[in-house]
Amino acid sequence: MKRFGIVLAFFAILLLSGCKPRSRAQLLPNVSGKAGEIIVVIDRDNWEGENGVAIRGLLGSDCPYLAQREPLFSLANVPPGSFNNMFKMHRNILILNVSPECRKEGVVYYRNQWAQPQVVAQINAPDDASALAVIKSEGEKLSEFFEQGERDRIVANAAKYEETSLREPLETLTGGTMHFPSGYKLKKKTDGFLWIADEKQYTIQAVLVYRYPASSNDEFDLSRLISRRNEILKEQVPGMFDGTYMTTSTAVAPTTRSLRYHGIDFMETRGFWEVEGDFMGGPFVSHAFYSPDGKDIIVLEAFVYAPKYDKRQYLRQVESLLFSFEWKNATGSSQVSH
Repeated sequence: MKRFGIVLAFFAILLLSGCKPRSRAQLLPNVSGKAGEIIVVIDRDNWEGENGVAIRGLLGSDCPYLAQREPLFSLANVPPGSFNNMFKMHRNILILNVSPECRKEGVVYYRNQWAQPQVVAQINAPDDASALAVIKSEGEKLSEFFEQGERDRIVANAAKYEETSLREPLETLTGGTMHFPSGYKLKKKTDGFLWIADEKQYTIQAVLVYRYPASSNDEFDLSRLISRRNEILKEQVPGMFDGTYMTTSTAVAPTTRSLRYHGIDFMETRGFWEVEGDFMGGPFVSHAFYSPDGKDIIVLEAFVYAPKYDKRQYLRQVESLLFSFEWKNATGSSQVSH
């Protein structure tokens, strides 16, 4: 009997130790809907009027630097009366709340409101004209909020199914870490350069990582960034045939903007890559920033090759991996600032 009591006590301890309270997010159902899609809860008149035009112009505009026209997000209109529990499970939701009783106009942002991982933005305004003013004034923040929601899901999935063998070469080269999901493999490693790719029959999603000595005060000037890029890629990224190599397309000029994420200030460059002497090409985006000691420039670059398919989601997936970079053992803001 004494032994039996000890066994019972042992199992009771195990049971109690496993009964940790679950967070609210853990109790919510998983989100539904396709990646890159936003449910817009707005009545028909507003959807067809100025507010709908403004929302479509903001979130449904052409995704930059894609060969074919693809919207930044795919928008689906749901009238308020039809916004039931099924639609509340969607990953991205934008609600237009126009009511004379609304005393404080603006945008309220929610995470994991009805499902997880979910992002919801609600525009509050007393009338249609005020709602339009809010959409215009908060447009950049609204767009970035939904973009961040998409990134967070991709990075979380990469961390969950991480290819841990890529940590060491990346940390050795940069002093930082990134999350690459399973499927990505180290394709090339040389002094100061890494080529990591997920190559399938008809698609390539890849990240190039390289560093070079900082030598001037205008390291982040667009012409200098592109000159360095072309120099390094000519040496490190050959094409399929002799004498061919990756370079920057001049058909459409690249653009840059300054951002801050995870406590790192960097210059983002977007453009098209092509293979000199061949017909391959596609979009790329890169993040360039100083090493912690300020002596080198580190570049993380994502590119896509998917000639048979739309490229928005392929680029968003691999670009999001760049945002998973952080210095080892460092903590910082998880929001993008301009």
